[in-house]
Amino acid sequence: MTNATRFIRKLAYANMLANDRLHEAVSMLEAGEFEAARTSFFPSLVATLNHILIIDWFYIDALEGGDLGAKAWENEIPFPDPVDLRAAQIASDRRLLAFCLALGDEDLDRPVHIHRTGRIQVERCDDVLSHLFQHQTHHRGQAHAMLAGTSVKPPQIDEFIVADDAASRADVLQRLGITEAQIMYQDQA
Repeated sequence: MTNATRFIRKLAYANMLANDRLHEAVSMLEAGEFEAARTSFFPSLVATLNHILIIDWFYIDALEGGDLGAKAWENEIPFPDPVDLRAAQIASDRRLLAFCLALGDEDLDRPVHIHRTGRIQVERCDDVLSHLFQHQTHHRGQAHAMLAGTSVKPPQIDEFIVADDAASRADVLQRLGITEAQIMYQDQA
């Protein structure tokens, strides 16, 4: 495994852990705070977190060779309930992680066909993954900022990559059933 493959796998783990910690904080919101209007790119936590999920569906499907395309966002808020949304995000994150763990070095430059409305966009696999991880980070940051205006303190969501942060991520690893060896040494999930 090259450093590039290791890096992508590490980002998939970090993505899953950050999403879980963010959804854990959301699970503690008071009634009405999840849906409340807020200032951001999307107007609420429910809209932002659902957007993350449906764009995950769009790109993961393309990475797997599917043709879901724009059907992914036909329903802009498929999960208005935070419990159901969290379960769906965990399932999506596990699907993305499994995809990344199965990647070999030879797969990183293979073409991915992304079904857009009226056209098929073709990109390298590693570029699509980089874009997907950046998309997640971008919108998680917005959700994190929105949490600052709620009854729940925004959680730490950036301590999932380096070895020195092991103690800080133990709660999420335990909740998701992932080991430190999986994060650091890329053992299978």
